[in-house]
Formats: sequence, structure tokens, C-alpha cells
Amino acid sequence: MRIGVDIGGTFTDLCVIGPDGILAVGKTLTTPDEPARAVEEVIAQTLERIDIPARDITGFVHGTTLVTNALIERRGSATALLATQGFRDVLEMAREHRYELHDLMVELPKPLVPRHLRFGVTERTLAGGQIEQPLDTDEVRSLARELTEHGIEAIAIAFLHSFSNDANEQAAREVIEQEAPGIRIALSSKVAPEIREYERTSTTVANVYVQDITERYLADLGERSARLGIPREPHIMLSNGGLATLQTAARFPIRMLESGPAGGALAAAWYGARAGWDDVLAFDMGGTTAKLCMVEGGVPLVNHEFEVDRVYRLSPGSGLPVKVPVIDMIEIGVGGGSIARIDALGLLSVGPRSAGSKPGPACYGLGGTEPTVTDADLVLGYLDPDYFLGGQMALDVSAARTAIEAKIATPLGISVEEAAWGIHSMVNGDMANAARVHAVERGKDPAGLPLFTFGGAGPVHGVGVATALGAAQMIAPPAAGVMSAVGFLTAPVAFDFARSARARLDDVDVAEFQRMFAQMEAEGRDLLTESGVEGSDIEHTRSADLRFEGQGFEVRVPVPDDVTDRWPQSLLEAHHAAYTQLYGAQIPDVPVEVITWRVVSSGPQPEVNLALDDSSSDPTTEPRAHRDVYLPESGFARTPVYERYALPIGANVEGPAIIEERESTIVVTPGATAAVADDYSVVVDLTKEPAHG
Repeated sequence: MRIGVDIGGTFTDLCVIGPDGILAVGKTLTTPDEPARAVEEVIAQTLERIDIPARDITGFVHGTTLVTNALIERRGSATALLATQGFRDVLEMAREHRYELHDLMVELPKPLVPRHLRFGVTERTLAGGQIEQPLDTDEVRSLARELTEHGIEAIAIAFLHSFSNDANEQAAREVIEQEAPGIRIALSSKVAPEIREYERTSTTVANVYVQDITERYLADLGERSARLGIPREPHIMLSNGGLATLQTAARFPIRMLESGPAGGALAAAWYGARAGWDDVLAFDMGGTTAKLCMVEGGVPLVNHEFEVDRVYRLSPGSGLPVKVPVIDMIEIGVGGGSIARIDALGLLSVGPRSAGSKPGPACYGLGGTEPTVTDADLVLGYLDPDYFLGGQMALDVSAARTAIEAKIATPLGISVEEAAWGIHSMVNGDMANAARVHAVERGKDPAGLPLFTFGGAGPVHGVGVATALGAAQMIAPPAAGVMSAVGFLTAPVAFDFARSARARLDDVDVAEFQRMFAQMEAEGRDLLTESGVEGSDIEHTRSADLRFEGQGFEVRVPVPDDVTDRWPQSLLEAHHAAYTQLYGAQIPDVPVEVITWRVVSSGPQPEVNLALDDSSSDPTTEPRAHRDVYLPESGFARTPVYERYALPIGANVEGPAIIEERESTIVVTPGATAAVADDYSVVVDLTKEPAHG
């Protein structure tokens, strides 16, 4: 038996699986002041409820928003930066790009290291890796003493072209370790050995900035896990969809940025493949944000650059860049706790500000007074005030109505119900627009993709979003409310490696790049062996970033394992195919060059069964209740409410209907039909026209 635990902005989620499928799920409010406490509580409560001793748990996988929150809230260590002389301001100069060209008051991301803690030191490495100026060790020694005296806790070292030759960075680390043995040090040649000075420096700074808080958290997590009696240390979910040990995650905390959302994307791929859909659009809506991810060919798409703490959430270039592999997704600032308001133009607006878990939506009764998406869904009858979290948490309908009336309905001169529907439908429209852009940018038609919906609020809004996209199906898997935690359990132990080394394809030294791949694969083998993976079970996947000569950005293509005379030609053909899919055109007679070579080292994919193993002993297709639910075509109507896990496999439910489970609720609109699949997923068919009147 294995468990997955995901810390979100509002709730901490848990899933327990055994050989026959999902045994139990759990959910509790996140404890921001002490995140590992909520993890310990939800594990203890759930295992006690299902009468399973902790000693029987053979695996524990965990994902968290800790690193992201620490960067956003600037709660990291006092950090200094050592850069090549003349390059200390790369963090502030960035790309010299205005993400809003015509905004004279444009805000740029604030560097994690202020200027007075950024230092240029004497050294120089050329682009080809030749050392033109050795490191001035006396200068670094003096700086190390001064920084220690002033309470600096961490140092990032990012020298020019160190990805080609890291000798000067290694020399700087040795000097600092001699003079200040207690200080944390991060080398850009270890954290992100790739081209683009700004991104590499930003990533290195971010990594060491959060290292202390991450190490302390992971140590606390390990201690609590051992105290519960779980025999094995937790594995940590990384942003790329792979797992790492506590020790590896503590060394490279920046790799944990999007660990929670990565689990949901993996779950979408798992369920989609078993339902016969290799391409799906995954939609995760929790308490704070919603996320969308493309699954293509049964695998979530991965990007090797990400931005955190954007000044404007949907504006690329307004955040801090990090060059780490992350599952490619778009985040929208709307979740169940997102606050609705009237903006300066007198129009309704929702998010990105969230009520979080404290005080939470007004209906939680924990002191919140602002109207949120959850309050609107409750007023519309989509949520049962007595069955939220299976009745563990009662919701206050009156408080929700009061908040919506005071802040939305009265200022707009409309009814509370109209205001609530406005909030609900605006959220659906915003998410559909973002999903459409995300899919089209990747060469996909969103109308041709099933919408895989999860998160506590996802199934409530899923049919609305799918309808707005023109999608034919919406799928809500079992345990949809804790799907990121479920997805953790499908992930292998894996780690990414990269080396930037520019070369034209028609002049590639194949033997040299074979040696580079072999070096990265050896590092991966060592790392995975330390994590307990058998050497014979380790696989390596090669890829490369290619571009037309003179272009500024690359496309990624697979690199064949077999080296033949056609090796460069096969890369060229793969580049042209990928470029055409993305941009619909080619640039004739322009040479192609390789910029970065990559390896993913991974252990075996775990064999898991994520079908439900907790169906009702008394299956029925009869509704367990009826309640008034708002339908935009006709207003409130008496609507049947079904217990999700009492519905047998093969059951069909005609909309309008509500299908409830402990952690989530599916809203089936008029004209749609919901069917229960073999794994207890609910597949909603949207191809029928809704009845009006």
C-alpha cells in the first residue's frame, strides 16, 4: 500500500492505494504556518478511519507549494551573488524586454538579491570554455569573510560561460568553504548548466535562496513520517513528473516548484491512456488556482523554462525565470477561494486574489467576508452545505448570500442569484479562453480534446468549461478532489540533466557529443542508484534543443540512441517536423544548429491500479435526494442528487443532475449524459443539445 500527499493553497490532500485500487482519500485544511503538520494530520486521520497501520505503508510520495510560496513571499535566506566582473547587474537588466510595450509604468520582477549584495569578481571564461582569466582567489576570500560578518546565509555563484567550463566556479566554492564553512553555496554549472546568462543566474539564485527553508521542511516531514510509523522515507514529486529522495530534493529545491500540479497531469495521462484517449486537456481547479495542461501521446508536455512570481499572472516576462524542467501548463488565478469584486470600471471581476484557507470563503464561517467562487457555487445549489468534505465541514449559505449581496449584487443592482451565476459563468469563460490559447499554441484544437477535470472545484465547473470549448466529453476520475495526490503514485524516480554546447548539425562531432551524453547518463545512474533504483531498471532518454542558425529560441527533438551516419540527418528531419507543427512553415536554406543536449534518467514506471476499490455495497441508480439547483435557461429547478459511488459501472444519468462524492461534486447540465466507466470515472457526453424552456 502506498500514499500520496499534496499540499495546496487551501487544502492538503491524501490518497491511499492498494493492489486493487484506491482504498481511501483524505482532505484537511492546509496549515501555512507549519505545513508538515497538516500532512501528519491527514495521514493519521485517514489511516485510522480505514484501520490500516502505518507500518503497512510501503511508499509515500509528497508534493508541496512550499518553494513557490517562499519565492513569492520572499521568505528565503539572506543571499549574495558572485558574478563575473561587469555582470553583477544581469539580474536587474534581465532581457531588457518590456512585456507590456506601451505601459509606461510597467513593473519588473524584483530580484531576490539586492544590488548591494551582488559582486563582480575577477575571472573570465570564454564561450568555448577556455580560461582567459583565472579566478582571483584572494578577492573571493576577502568577500567570503565580509559576507559572513554581515550575516549572509547563502551565496549563488554564476560566472560567464561556466556551462562550458566550471573550473572558476569550483575554485570559488572551495575558497568560500574554507573561509565560511557554514554558508550555503550554489553553482550555476550544477544547478542550470545552460546558455542564457540571466535565466541561469536567476535559477541559481532562486535555488540557494530557498534551500534552507526547504531543508528544514523536508527534515520535519521525514521526522513526522517516521513518528507515524511509516517504514520508508518519503519521495518528493519534482516539477518534471519524476520523483527524488529527500536529500536530492533538498539539494535542488528549485526542481520542486510545480510539484503539486505535476501530479495532476500525470494522473490525466494515466486515466486518459486507459480510456483510449492519448491526447487530453487536463484541467485542475483547486481552492486557489486553476491549471491547464496538454497531454500528447499519453505523456504530459514538458517545458524547460518557467516563471515564478509574475507581476501579471498571464504576462510572460513579468516574473522570475527558472531554467528547470516543468510539466508545461498554464495557471489561471481562479479557484474555489478566488474573490469576486467590482473593478474600477464597475464590472464584475474574479481573482486572482484568494481567500485561501484562512479565513477562507465567507461560507466557511472562519471569519471571511469576501464573496468567492465557492460562495457562488453554494448559492446556486451546486454544493450541499451539509455534505462538504462528506459532512466534515458545514457551509453557511446565509453568510455566502450576505457576502455576494453586499459586494456584488447590490452595487450592480441585480439579484443574489444573478450575481452568483455571473461569478460562476465568468470563471468558466476565463478558463475556457485560457485553455483555448494553451491548446492552439501547441498546435491542437481544444474542441477535439476530452477535458479531464479534477481538483475540488474542477468537476463543478468542468462541464461549463468543456461546453465553452466545444469539447465532446468531460471526464471526472474517481477521487477527483485529490487527483494530484493520486497522480504522484504513478511517477517513477527520475531526474533531468542538460549541457549547452553549440554546434551546427552539418559540423557535429558525434564522438564528442556521445561522450557528453555518457557523462550525463553516468550522473543519472549514480543519482538513481542512491535512490534505491536497480541499475538494470534505469533508462535514459536523450533529446536536443535545435534552432535555425540566428534564431533566438529552440525546439526540442528526440535524439536516437543508435549512432549511425544518418544521426545528424535524423535530427534535422525531426527539427523540421517539430518546427512545422508549431509554426506551420519552414525557413529554407538556413543551417540548423544544436544548442543544448539533454538526458532524462528514470527508473521503472510503478505498476498501479487507480480504479476505485471502495464502491457501494448497495449500488443503485436512484437519486439519494433532490434539491433546488440554478439552471441558466430556467432558473431554480428541483434536481436529482446522486451518490457517486453508489452508481454501478455502466449507469447512465441524464442531466440536469448533481453527482456528489466526499471531496468534489459533478454538475451535469441539461441535455448532457453522464456514464460510469469501468474504473468509476464519470464520463459526461456533451454532444446533445440542451433542452430549453
